[in-house]
Amino acid sequence: PLLFLPSPLPDTGLGHSAELAFAMEPSDDVAVPGQPIVLGCRVEGTPPVRITWRKNGVELLESTHSTLLANGSLMIHHFRLDRGGSPSDEGDYECVAQNRFGLVVSRKARIQAATMSDFHVHPQATVGEKGGVARFQCQIHGLPKPLITWEKNRVPIDTDNERYTLLPKGVLQITGLRAEDSGIFHCVASNVASVRVSHGARLTVSGSGSGAYKEPMILVGPENLTLTVHQTAVLECVATGNPQPIVSWSRLDGRPIGVEGIQVLGTGNLIISDVTVQHSGVYVCAANKPGTRVRRTAQGRLVVQAPAEFVQHPQSISRPAGTTAMFTCQAQGEPPPHVTWLKNGQVLGPGGHVRLRNNNRHVTLTISGIGPEDEAIYQCVAENSAGSSQASARLTVLWAEGLPGPPLNVQAVSVSSTEVRVSWDEPLVNTKEIIGYVLHIRKAADPPELEYQEAVSKSTFQHLVGDLEPSTAYSFYVKAYTPRGASSASAPVLTSTLGEAPAPPPLSVRVLGSSSLQLRWEPWPRLAQHEGGFKLFYRPANRVSFTGPILLPATVSSYNLSQLEPTAVYEVKLLAYNQHGEGNATVRFVTLRGASERTALSPPCDCRKEEPANQTSTTGIVIGIHIGVTCIIFCILFLLFGQRGRVLLCKDVENQLSPPQGPRSPRDPSILALNGAGRGEQGRDKQRVEMKELEQLFPPAGAVGRPDPRPMQDPGDPALCEETQFSMLPLEGFSLLEEMMSEAKAPSAGPVAALPPQDVGPGLLSKGQATRPPTAPAAQPA
Repeated sequence: PLLFLPSPLPDTGLGHSAELAFAMEPSDDVAVPGQPIVLGCRVEGTPPVRITWRKNGVELLESTHSTLLANGSLMIHHFRLDRGGSPSDEGDYECVAQNRFGLVVSRKARIQAATMSDFHVHPQATVGEKGGVARFQCQIHGLPKPLITWEKNRVPIDTDNERYTLLPKGVLQITGLRAEDSGIFHCVASNVASVRVSHGARLTVSGSGSGAYKEPMILVGPENLTLTVHQTAVLECVATGNPQPIVSWSRLDGRPIGVEGIQVLGTGNLIISDVTVQHSGVYVCAANKPGTRVRRTAQGRLVVQAPAEFVQHPQSISRPAGTTAMFTCQAQGEPPPHVTWLKNGQVLGPGGHVRLRNNNRHVTLTISGIGPEDEAIYQCVAENSAGSSQASARLTVLWAEGLPGPPLNVQAVSVSSTEVRVSWDEPLVNTKEIIGYVLHIRKAADPPELEYQEAVSKSTFQHLVGDLEPSTAYSFYVKAYTPRGASSASAPVLTSTLGEAPAPPPLSVRVLGSSSLQLRWEPWPRLAQHEGGFKLFYRPANRVSFTGPILLPATVSSYNLSQLEPTAVYEVKLLAYNQHGEGNATVRFVTLRGASERTALSPPCDCRKEEPANQTSTTGIVIGIHIGVTCIIFCILFLLFGQRGRVLLCKDVENQLSPPQGPRSPRDPSILALNGAGRGEQGRDKQRVEMKELEQLFPPAGAVGRPDPRPMQDPGDPALCEETQFSMLPLEGFSLLEEMMSEAKAPSAGPVAALPPQDVGPGLLSKGQATRPPTAPAAQPA
């Protein structure tokens, strides 16, 4: 159905704040099959106004089955059910109004057919004593809710009899039973759809009671109820005993029940009229023996729901083009309502320059960089299980004269794994007043609210965007700004940063037993997205070849090594790889002798070596000198071998350890001093010793007057271990470990030497920069 209202509608006092609004919306209703039904709708706004109806989200077409009335209401002439192939008229209906300012949609009205089911609970025969209590119950479903009455011997019972209590849910209670109460009782249910009568149930009243004492007992307690505000709650409580117990009610939370709208029906039923959300809670029925504290209790929960309603409505606004428009609404209800936004009747989701935010039931719609296409009527729709509500507001875009067009030919080119160069051409028109450009940047996978901007001068038509993540897709678009406002946005472009090899993974080592180790590190899910994983190598430190690589998926975060030599010191190396190559490795040393549980961790140790205040560190080997005896032995060994080695001593290790911190970007300042030579001034100052001083302390044999003979990388070796590494070695059985290679790759100058035990503390922690990776395993010869 379609209706045009060419002239203004009668004034209803609602005003024209949105230039289009509902004066009356359709409501839920129950229709009788074959009978007519009218769904009310009245709209006010600037004419002409076009009114249509939707059923289940689909526009209703004109037909002889329904008529659109002059005031906008919809009449269905003969309400029908789904029988004989004809479609049912049951469903959710919406009234839709539109004028030159936009379109609004009413709340949903659910229309259902009147029905009546068969009884699924019939009253049961009952035997009671004189003076006692009898109770009958029947249950039946229907729309609208059936009215329940009772008959005794096919005659309606006398509702004026105080001993007869009828509860709306289909319960009949008879107190103070007498012989004349005996008979056959029927339950009668009726609504607009039908009238039904239950099976008969006989009540037999026996002789007088014995008069013996009986403990208080609750025959029927309150049920759990879920109602909507303004309905009536009936909490049943039937108690027996001798003497007759006194029934009382309370709330489990201790709050008072109150008196307004509260009454007791019969001997103990609690009736709460016109319920509110504050009535929700657990109610306790207590049957008390008079004059004593003996009592029995039963409880039931009452849940009161409230349909959604607005505490704060969105307000119509006018904003210049290129600026930001914001609408806010706040709705309440029980349960808390779900809020959605509509733009001209269509669901509006986040994306592009539209952002949605829900903060403590304040729902905000933000539209940045508005243009003519954003001019519309916006609706805030709140809905919960108890009902729905809507409120609308209009956005007017003020378009200034002489604004520039959008920037043209926007292009984005990846420069490195962290940088993208974005370039563009100036707009075609109105470029004289441009004062600058704004570049909008966002990860393609992120929501629009995570977008950020960078400003660019008016004479620059390109910008290098840095501090991006490797192998990540980004979206870019540009706007030109003048004193009058901003241009519309350029077409967005997508590009991905280049990839790079992953950073060294943090690694901890734990001794499980005399021949097994447990290795732990943080899993890196992003590695799996880039065809990556981990490679693990290990070897006794006095051997040349590594065992490995052991390939591990990116999702794995631990690995156990078993069948190891109980007396050996092991070197463990872990590196991460992806399609861009292998990253630097993390190396750990650990001994199995006499240790039941020791852990090697990644943070640097604070080697207690005094240095002059003006001395700076270099990337050379760091040697912590612990005590004089150790220093003398170390110097003698160094002079004897005349080779570059890797031995690091440190004291008080235990208080320096902390758990590994998880993977970080190589750009992290806290990592720069550890992951590569020459990066991070603070790391150089604190972690390295001037090479010249080292050469004065420990001059290599035959190296006087010659350049530093740094060994070259063998092509067959695994990836270089270029970062500073830290390891912990227990004192007992510590062996001096060296990796040696002369310029001619001659055999080692001698066997591995052993350090005598020294009273230097609980353990040894070494650190240094590897200038050559450990020897490769047999599968990858050095």
